[in-house]
Amino acid sequence: MKAISYSRYGGPEVLAFGEVRDPKVGPDSVLVKVRAAAVNPVDWKAREGQLEGLFEAAFPVVPGWDVSGVVVRPGVAVSEFDVGDEVIGYVREDFLSRGTFAEYVAAPLRTLARKPRNLSFEEAAGLPLVGLTAYQVLVKVLEVKRGETVLVHAAAGGVGSLAVQLGAHLGARVIGTASEPNHDFVRGLGGEPVTYGAGLGERVRGLAPEGVDAVFDTVGGDALKVSANLLAPEGRLVSIADVGVVNYGGRYYFVRPDAEDLHRLSELAEQGVVRVHVSETFPLERAADAHRLNEEGRTRGKIVVTVPWETEES
Repeated sequence: MKAISYSRYGGPEVLAFGEVRDPKVGPDSVLVKVRAAAVNPVDWKAREGQLEGLFEAAFPVVPGWDVSGVVVRPGVAVSEFDVGDEVIGYVREDFLSRGTFAEYVAAPLRTLARKPRNLSFEEAAGLPLVGLTAYQVLVKVLEVKRGETVLVHAAAGGVGSLAVQLGAHLGARVIGTASEPNHDFVRGLGGEPVTYGAGLGERVRGLAPEGVDAVFDTVGGDALKVSANLLAPEGRLVSIADVGVVNYGGRYYFVRPDAEDLHRLSELAEQGVVRVHVSETFPLERAADAHRLNEEGRTRGKIVVTVPWETEES
């Protein structure tokens, strides 16, 4: 099959488009014909070797964890999906090798759910990783309650935009940091935008004089110190970007594949509670350009790679 892969760590230039071996389908997996795969910061961090301490790499590595597509062959023990079912997945295994930037991916059942019927394949591909991250942090870790005030960093980004929508759905007041050009976008998601940068603490205090009940950090660094100083008594702080959050009494979190959580997200998307904004799409062979754009860190919503669809499967 054709895929994007890299045989060594490095910049976008190590990504090559060409033939790789076809994936083998285990008994509890399904073979998915990929229609679209979203780009996430973790993809280029893995490509650069920044995750070497967490995941063993079996080169060549096909990058990508997010996918939307169609089931073309269930594993021998699979009864949950049939040929032709449209699915989404956060296809993360415990090593780097068999990713989603390819024509096909063998996806374990624990990583899959049915695709929201009201989303395009491009939109649906952008839901799993960021949606699961936002859902698991807000619901399971921060345990956000109705009436609480939540501060979400980088509220116009992939994770942040889903966190704003889910936080509002939970009945929380959501304050989201964003650049001024993205303020209307954040308002449209149900949040109250505030400009990040120097003076952020004072601006947030102006909106929430008593402090915030929870902070969802997606950027790390100086934002952690500012966030810790904005917490109300008994406030909670979680970061998905910086393990140094523990120095401020907070918790670091890394999203987990969870079919039940992903199914719930699919339901919320079909109910119109959450939507995915796709800022730009690239064909599979231009995945390196998609990585470069994502690395700039100024994306509104998601960047998605698309895979050509053929009516006859090989």
